[in-house]
Amino acid sequence: MLQVCSVYSQLLQLFSRAQFARAVKQHQAERNAKGFSSWEQFVAMLFCQLAHLNSLREVCMGLASCESPLKHLGISVTPKKSTLAYANANRPWELYESIFMQLLEKCQAEMATRSRRKFRFKNKLMSLDGSVIELSATMFDWAKYTQQKGAIKLHLLLDHDGYLPTFAVVTEGKYSELNVARDLRLKAGTILAVDRGYNDYVWFGELTRDGVFFVTRMKANTVYTIVEECAVPEKGNVISDQIISVPSLDRHGKTQVLFRRIEYWNADKQEILVFFTNLLHLAASTVAAIYKDRWQIELFFKALKQTAKVKSFLGTSANAVKTQIWTALIAMLILKYLQMKSSFGWSLSNLAALLRQQLFIFRDLWAWLNTPLEGPPAARELCEQLPMPMTW
Repeated sequence: MLQVCSVYSQLLQLFSRAQFARAVKQHQAERNAKGFSSWEQFVAMLFCQLAHLNSLREVCMGLASCESPLKHLGISVTPKKSTLAYANANRPWELYESIFMQLLEKCQAEMATRSRRKFRFKNKLMSLDGSVIELSATMFDWAKYTQQKGAIKLHLLLDHDGYLPTFAVVTEGKYSELNVARDLRLKAGTILAVDRGYNDYVWFGELTRDGVFFVTRMKANTVYTIVEECAVPEKGNVISDQIISVPSLDRHGKTQVLFRRIEYWNADKQEILVFFTNLLHLAASTVAAIYKDRWQIELFFKALKQTAKVKSFLGTSANAVKTQIWTALIAMLILKYLQMKSSFGWSLSNLAALLRQQLFIFRDLWAWLNTPLEGPPAARELCEQLPMPMTW
């Protein structure tokens, strides 16, 4: 019989203990620690995400009820509820950001071995957006949003190669998405897809001068000057294609920046979409397809809120909330990595639901990923045994 550890233990093997120890030392996460290590905290919080648990009590009792596999997880004693709560409130959440980046490198390396690309151009395509997570104003008094509600905002940069989150910032709910966007430093040649909430023509001009491309929707009240009318295919959904300039940018005394305005007929919703971009060399239909693919970041936010624990929190402090959100992003990367490694056609929701049931079963994780409908070897051998004859 093939001897393996639990599925959860095999998932934890995705994280290098040496790299984890270096991150702990870098952030001084175990300064003044007494007995409860950062690795034990990480194992408990990741278990909360993968098992979709609702409270610290469920996390501690869930680990306590599975004492036999705990040695495979690097834990000697089940954490106490108060100990885990104190660690979440006081140990730096930046440690989990570092762990996220370590796993992201593994996912990107795996994605690099796959040659499937949706678009013909070689530019890196990314989407940027933010999502509000509502909180109780009385329990989370540091996250003011309105007079009666509290909220935080999760800002994400999604890489369309594998649809992996590559950058995240957690801010108060009122924090402007444009402030996060202006602080981003993207490589020249990158194409950034954003919605109309990011419309800032000064920022668009800076992106253009830095060699970064963008695609967004144009606001109806935008003042512009038509420089050139481009030819439009007779067949297709492109209505007009224009090279334009924005007079408000010209007043800054810098070199004139040219943009592109494209009117596109959306047959699905029976409406005209107006795109605004600095991509002057790609076909208008390709620009429309780029913006349509921006919907993937909306789907990622939806999947994050459905499969991970980011709508209710185990602690009320800002540090505990950020620790839980970064752990949720780590759990999403794990699911993405398992999707890439599997030959079975998993959807993210099905993978998360079935993985939840397998966490403390002793079976080969990678064999189960490819053939999830087959039982574990021990169960199959039990079924193959001859029935015992009964005599009366």
